[in-house]
Amino acid sequence: MSSPSASTFNLTSTERVYMGRRAADALAEEAALLDAKRIFLLVSETLHTKTNEIEQITDALGSRVQAVHCGIPPHAPRSAVLAAAEAARNINTDLIITVGGGSVTDAGQIIPLALKHNLKQHDDMDPYHVYVDDQGVTVTPQFEGVDIRVVSCPTTLSGGEFNALSGATDEKAGFKQGFVHPSMAPVSVVLDPALTRHTPEWLWNSTGVRSVDHALETLASLQSDHFSDGMAESALRLLVEALPAVKENPEDLDARLRAQVGVWQSMLPIISGVPMGASHAIGHALGGTLDVPHGYCSCVMAPAVLEFNLPANAQRQERISHCFGKPEVPAHELVDAFITQLDLPRSLQAVGVTADQFDQLAAFTMEDFWARTNPRTIETADDIRQILEMAKE
Repeated sequence: MSSPSASTFNLTSTERVYMGRRAADALAEEAALLDAKRIFLLVSETLHTKTNEIEQITDALGSRVQAVHCGIPPHAPRSAVLAAAEAARNINTDLIITVGGGSVTDAGQIIPLALKHNLKQHDDMDPYHVYVDDQGVTVTPQFEGVDIRVVSCPTTLSGGEFNALSGATDEKAGFKQGFVHPSMAPVSVVLDPALTRHTPEWLWNSTGVRSVDHALETLASLQSDHFSDGMAESALRLLVEALPAVKENPEDLDARLRAQVGVWQSMLPIISGVPMGASHAIGHALGGTLDVPHGYCSCVMAPAVLEFNLPANAQRQERISHCFGKPEVPAHELVDAFITQLDLPRSLQAVGVTADQFDQLAAFTMEDFWARTNPRTIETADDIRQILEMAKE
């Protein structure tokens, strides 16, 4: 009799997920449930200035809304996060609601940390971010959890709203860093597929590929477990079906919701602690250092990382091929074709990254905690350079 593999699945502090309801209605219900009286609404600038969605939300929330703040740049620079935190501090907020893409979501989840620990200046954030020490060990700072909760209404498919880990870019160091505490996860998430119709196609699809990559790196990981594998497989099947369906018919709200549910499932292994690999690690450097859009990072790196890892996890990658319905085709080829089908960039050259930037990119990637958990061991920046060369053109 074979022994079962042992594992522990960790949960976050998220209590509710509203699926398929209009954001205004769900947010009003949630605010009443939480008895919020001083809401800080952090929103996408495009939604705020070019649609009536934020107006509908503020109308539904009424006098509970005390401030509406927009203008978080891509990759959530520290300066923008701290400016938003100051605005929230000024109204003595008791609930933060985010409506927008991944950077808005990340900023919204870090603001309570800034409020709790009185972080006001750039360097105040230094003691709180995850880092890799000189021995290559990931260090997660321990600190008291936050008091103010967040409700997240995402408009893209990156999935950060389900995670207690949020990212902000250190403008001085030039790369993105993670901040994490179980209490930083949103208390609730609103998945409104109708709201996502305002999201540009390239952004919707590329962030969808980002969540495909969550599932890919879970299924490729040598440290996953049965539950996480099952969630990742379901997520991958949903996303592989739903993203092309939305591309064909942008008004297919059920396909949009299936994609959102796929994102949720793709995030469960990550929030439980299944480590990602080189695609995510390089992606953090591509975004935070070279300003490549978040979703594009996975578009250009995921197939190359799968191919690089094949000698270390070929059997694991067979599960990925099965999810695409083509078990006989290598996973990296299927993922490459899928991303191409969505009309997304497939090389570093296509997103403006040149070979003379590879040394800097490799060095910053080695500072990322997920570089050390790649299935095929990465020991030096030269290993990262090998992957970058594979994704160059």
